[in-house]
Amino acid sequence: MTTKELKKHVCEANLELVSAGLVISNFGNASGIDRNSGNIVIKPSGLAYDDMKPEHMVVVSLETGEVVESDLRPSSDTPTHLELYRAFETIGGIVHTHSLCATAWAQAGRDLTPLGTTHADYFRGLVPCTRQMTDDEINDDYEANTGRVIIERFGGMNPSDTPAVLVARHGPFVWGDSPAEAVNNAVILEYLARLAIEPIRIEPSVEPLQPKLLKKHFLRKHGPGAYYGQKKN
Repeated sequence: MTTKELKKHVCEANLELVSAGLVISNFGNASGIDRNSGNIVIKPSGLAYDDMKPEHMVVVSLETGEVVESDLRPSSDTPTHLELYRAFETIGGIVHTHSLCATAWAQAGRDLTPLGTTHADYFRGLVPCTRQMTDDEINDDYEANTGRVIIERFGGMNPSDTPAVLVARHGPFVWGDSPAEAVNNAVILEYLARLAIEPIRIEPSVEPLQPKLLKKHFLRKHGPGAYYGQKKN
């Protein structure tokens, strides 16, 4: 994929966050990566979505974090995106939002527990919430440290099976094979976060979905034995 094509995809992903209702004002950002060139493309900092065009997207070196192409500053969350791309080598796109319900779970410092098969269709287990950051992590290299606490929380977890995280007191970061898939996963996460509130309201002591049923529903859609939907040519 050319840089021009990636800029187009990343711009479209950012605009889709708005149209999906996951972003208001200038909250949020989307990025994509070209692993062949070693660059990421990300939304510029503070640019109004109404004015956003592919040529505004900022190209940043994955290795150094330096701007490779643009006169605009990249999103202030760029260091977080870079940490995740470096650690999770299979992902191709990342989005960060402050969508209402997913952010509410993050602000509560709560993992999003799987309560039913709707959750299990998309996430193989809970969507984890990170620990709160220390004063030193906040004061020094805050955005990069945000990425590092995400990576720490994912120790032993597969980021492809659980393509989202809740950053405590902050909000969700979500990823996928492409910027478009990351947006789709963010839409699903927000729905699941909203849905989970209702059974807890009805029955505060509701138990998590049993592991066998969770595994069954996840593997129907994901992995080499998936049989949901039609065969791909």
